[in-house]
Amino acid sequence: KGRGLKLQQLIDMSAQIAAGMAYLESQNYIHRDLAARNVLVADGNVVKIADFGLARLIKEDEYEARVGARFPIKWTAPEAANYSKFSIKSDVWSFGILLTELVTYGRIPYP
Repeated sequence: KGRGLKLQQLIDMSAQIAAGMAYLESQNYIHRDLAARNVLVADGNVVKIADFGLARLIKEDEYEARVGARFPIKWTAPEAANYSKFSIKSDVWSFGILLTELVTYGRIPYP
């Protein structure tokens, strides 16, 4: 069914994901693993963000991951990949990659 989605439906789904991420930010959480594989789609194309295994509550503006932690590099912001520093800005980077996944109907980024 995915390839049958029209651009307007993809935009609506993107807006739902953005709203969900805005809610997480309002609660001082960062997701750290936002990707199409972690978005559930229900009837009526209602989407929910899932897989909070890497999510963290942040007390400062950023979260520093432990040395040696592993992340999905193609979705990870440069500052997070290089310095293990995550923030809402790194989630915004991941959201941009997720958008490319949506408009390409699931192609892996940076093939």
